[in-house]
Amino acid sequence: MDIKKRTLTTTEESVIKWQLEVDIDSWVTTAVAGKINNCKRRMTAVWIPKLMADDSVDSIPADEDELIAMIVARDDYKNRVDRDKE
Repeated sequence: MDIKKRTLTTTEESVIKWQLEVDIDSWVTTAVAGKINNCKRRMTAVWIPKLMADDSVDSIPADEDELIAMIVARDDYKNRVDRDKE
């Protein structure tokens, strides 16, 4: 997924620079990485017990990318939008 660029207005940039001690690009990159890590931690906390309780699961990957791929490939996996529709 390629994240679309968003151009800050002069006012928005001034406001952010007033608060931040780092450059904006660095802050955004760090913020996105932190959000991904938090979501991954919550996702695996929910799904590892489900996988362990599922008799059809023979093994759970130790590699995080493989684990996430296994989770999203399952028929009972739903993303946030689909879960909220229920």
